[in-house]
Amino acid sequence: MIFDFRYLLFIAPAIILGMIAQLWLRSAYARAMKQAAPLSGAAAARHILDAAGLQNVAIERVAGHLSDHYDPGAKVLRLSPEVYSERTAASVGIAAHEAGHAIQDARNYFPLIIRNMAVPAAQFGGNFSFILLILGLVFTFQPLIWAGIALFSCVVFFQLINLPVEFDASSRARGILIDMNIVPRDEMPAVRGVLNAAALTYVAGTLQSVMTLMYYLMLASRRD
Repeated sequence: MIFDFRYLLFIAPAIILGMIAQLWLRSAYARAMKQAAPLSGAAAARHILDAAGLQNVAIERVAGHLSDHYDPGAKVLRLSPEVYSERTAASVGIAAHEAGHAIQDARNYFPLIIRNMAVPAAQFGGNFSFILLILGLVFTFQPLIWAGIALFSCVVFFQLINLPVEFDASSRARGILIDMNIVPRDEMPAVRGVLNAAALTYVAGTLQSVMTLMYYLMLASRRD
């Protein structure tokens, strides 16, 4: 099924968009890493969290490139080595974005609550939907095909609800960096470039999942 030429036609726009987003992200990140900032990513995140009354949220260094994330279960903001240590526009922008997620969590931001609730179903769906679809197609058993589609729909739902969460965190980050004078307004284009490029990668991933779901629905409808 994955070698079906029709599938490639379905997801081609998402693949092209994803490639553009990755190129933009690399370019924007490289430029923003050359622009100095008064604080390291870790220091900026600590400043933002403390100002929001989130002294209970820890900040840790984690291995990997752009592996930055906020863990709502552990209440820990984890930053990659460059973001944690470097005093650059890229570092403080990414750190502020992740701090934005911590603030969302503390303020009970509704889309984040829904996203976190959807994580187990999305993980299960991502692991087993393809297996059910393959078995359903091989044995021409329609209930298995529809079960696989239902599981994959959980993945699509997670990615759709994740978009407003990520957009809101970036919006919070831009406002906080200016309000707290961590990045002067006239130096914000570099930060915006990184955050906007990262957002486009989420859009591309979501589009690919949606188009994949549409392809699965086409396969299922032709076997009814």
